[in-house]
Amino acid sequence: MEELIQEKISADHLLYVSLKYTKTCDVIKNLLLRWTKMIETGIDSMLEHAKEKGKITLINTNPLGRIEATRKLFKKDKNMQKTLDEYMMFRKINDLKCDRIGEFRKNVNLRVYFRGKEVNVDLEKLKEYADMLEMFINTTKQFLLS
Repeated sequence: MEELIQEKISADHLLYVSLKYTKTCDVIKNLLLRWTKMIETGIDSMLEHAKEKGKITLINTNPLGRIEATRKLFKKDKNMQKTLDEYMMFRKINDLKCDRIGEFRKNVNLRVYFRGKEVNVDLEKLKEYADMLEMFINTTKQFLLS
């Protein structure tokens, strides 16, 4: 849990300080990668807790198996499902085709092509992701304390 909080602090610094002053797509990519690590840490701790509680029998070693196991654990939680969907994109951000738009300006935008769709990651979208991940962390805390 402590590692998850540290990742969130680092990600918040990227979002609210680094991005405010630099406004580059590299900062956006680094933020998405930081969130990826944060989500992975949360998933790992939730799956280990679920195994201890007997809700699952084994923890899959590959990332897609872990995602599916987490989906099954939280099948009624819409925010968790949405977070896992976004996590799929975050994981592959370095391999996806990206266009840099408006760098060094107020309307900096990283256009990502994922699963045949165009996703515009701008400052508003990053704030949506931050809110979604805040709920993810709260869900993770509640699950680990249960």
